[in-house]
Amino acid sequence: MSLKNLGDVSYFRLNNEINRPVNGQIPLNKDKEALEAFFKENVLPNSMVFDSISQKINYLIENDYIEAEFIGKYKSEFIESLAKDLQEADFHFQSFMAAYKFYQQYALKTNDGTAYLESIEDRVLFNALYFADGNEVLAQDLAREMIAQRYQPATPSFLNAGRSRRGELVSCFLIQVTDDMNAIGRSINSALQLSRIGGGVGISLSNLREAGAPIKGYAGAASGVVPVMKLFEDSFSYSNQLGQRQGAGVVYLDVFHPDILSFLSTKKENADEKIRVKTLSLGVTVPDKFYELARKNEDMYLFSPYTVEKEYGVPYNYIDITEKYDELVANPNITKTKISARELETEISKLQQESGYPYVVNVDTANRSNPIDGKIVMSNLCSEILQVQKPSLINDAQEFVQMGTDISCNLGSTNIVNMMASPDFGRSIKAMTRALTFVTDSSNIEAVPTIKNGNAQAHTFGLGAMGLHSFLARHHMEYGSPESIEFTDIYFMLMNYWTLVESNAIARERGQSFVGFEKSKYADGTYFDKYVTGQFQPKSAKVKELFAKHFIPQAGDWEALRQAVMKDGLYHQNRLAVAPNGSISYINDVSASIHPIIQRIEERQEKKIGKIYYPASGLSTDTIPYYTSAYDMDMRKVIDVYAAATEHVDQGLSMTLFMRSELPQELYEWKTESKQTTRDLSILRNYAFNKGIKSIYYIRTFTDNGDEVGANQCESCVI
Repeated sequence: MSLKNLGDVSYFRLNNEINRPVNGQIPLNKDKEALEAFFKENVLPNSMVFDSISQKINYLIENDYIEAEFIGKYKSEFIESLAKDLQEADFHFQSFMAAYKFYQQYALKTNDGTAYLESIEDRVLFNALYFADGNEVLAQDLAREMIAQRYQPATPSFLNAGRSRRGELVSCFLIQVTDDMNAIGRSINSALQLSRIGGGVGISLSNLREAGAPIKGYAGAASGVVPVMKLFEDSFSYSNQLGQRQGAGVVYLDVFHPDILSFLSTKKENADEKIRVKTLSLGVTVPDKFYELARKNEDMYLFSPYTVEKEYGVPYNYIDITEKYDELVANPNITKTKISARELETEISKLQQESGYPYVVNVDTANRSNPIDGKIVMSNLCSEILQVQKPSLINDAQEFVQMGTDISCNLGSTNIVNMMASPDFGRSIKAMTRALTFVTDSSNIEAVPTIKNGNAQAHTFGLGAMGLHSFLARHHMEYGSPESIEFTDIYFMLMNYWTLVESNAIARERGQSFVGFEKSKYADGTYFDKYVTGQFQPKSAKVKELFAKHFIPQAGDWEALRQAVMKDGLYHQNRLAVAPNGSISYINDVSASIHPIIQRIEERQEKKIGKIYYPASGLSTDTIPYYTSAYDMDMRKVIDVYAAATEHVDQGLSMTLFMRSELPQELYEWKTESKQTTRDLSILRNYAFNKGIKSIYYIRTFTDNGDEVGANQCESCVI
């Protein structure tokens, strides 16, 4: 038997029996039986066996499966010892889905695809050795964190670490287009290159002049943003890693841009084929002023980026619309058009009902809490990356007269269930910070100079979390309850504290901080004002008990950290971001990201296989009452949980809202009918805005016929 010809196997059948209740009970034992059968019938007979890890490594190097360089940084005795430690950790997958996903998507296989060359212990070993870069103590720490599933590198990092034939370790990219043909051309080339590398690409088009705007030296007028969107969509379709994956991109436009209505119309089901974008995602950046105008049911003016840049001397993205709104309206030199703010709000809701788009970035909220000098102007394909950018200036020779900064996303995630059992929370986070530092230090995207420049200056990463609902259910806390919000608040405060501690330590070791540190709120100490009051402490008996074994920084600890940061700096400009989760949350046997589960027994449609069922982690008679589906939950509870985490996250959180086309009237007090309306979405967006939410990812709607509109299709940041 080989992986090419598995013959008659029983594990799919056993797994499917989970969905057939026996005497009114979910037969969870069938999943354990499927897991055992999978190893017996698939993994064990098809895994290449070696006498020792050294023999395996030699084979993998000689046959060009893994790189020799990172292995050569360690003594063979140390590697043997670390491999033994990993085996003695006695790791076991907890579900069929977890094991299936690992061996299908992550384990190294022979070139002909007939046998496995790695176990999860091997993949963890190579990750630890690779990210530790010769540091034996760090390698041991990372191996311990990963095999205990407290730390999970992002899919590109976990999959590619150590492999000789690999893609990049980074997850996705953000680029900004300025208002000239050279920048558009350069950006299309950047999109091609970045899509080839493998990450999803976010693009801001807000600086581009609107359709009908004049072009200096030409009799004609500009075509606006929609034709440029089509160019990007074609670029992603072409640059798809030789057909292995669909190129993925999202374009962002400001709601005060004159092309906003035509921008949104590109995703409508009945859109003309000439303007319709099928594979490109849409996002809007929304200043506070829009919420104010929509609330008052007033008209809003849309401002020409061309005349704004001509008048103010900076690209449109760098004008504070909320602050300058009345000034822009009064200025006769600014070309403007007028529409109803409430009607635009309704259009956004209609499109979200129909397609799940657009993503929403509350750009003023993001910038108010941003401790870095500069302006956040956009986000990424999953809406959790929020970092400052600088525009570029390119001449007719396609040379950079002024090199701007764009963004690459280096991601990883904590597993909340296992982190709360960590013997040393701080040491765990410190090891993760070091691993992510290696990713950002080793990233070198030569093909896109603005990405390379931004990464070299900022050294950013985004450490997040998964498994929140799993943890809450195991500890009999309802998702969205006051205790769950308090727990989330303290957990993310600890992540913030320890990443700051380690970033400061790295800056001290290297004598180097991120570029622009001296102009940040870290440098003048004001970032720490809310922490030195000592307000972020467990208060309820339940949360105090949960954190009883963990160090909770007091006011004095925060003050000491403030002084250390002001003295020695921070190596990383940004440290925290919560991405969505895909396959990797199954391997970790926890709920994805920090949102609620969708189903107690999740049904997954796998290519060529059919349906696979995944019972929620820790599901039992005891925990079932605490596993409410996101589709049966008041979304304000989700927003409240995300708001608690947002307080401590310096970037963003990928927050999806889950709706039914027919809503239970008891969920929302304003409902007088069960049908989901555009008003429902508008109310929830405004609630999120007022709670300080920086971004909203998809709106997922579960329809009467069992389909999902706006289902998550992003595979770039899915940790």
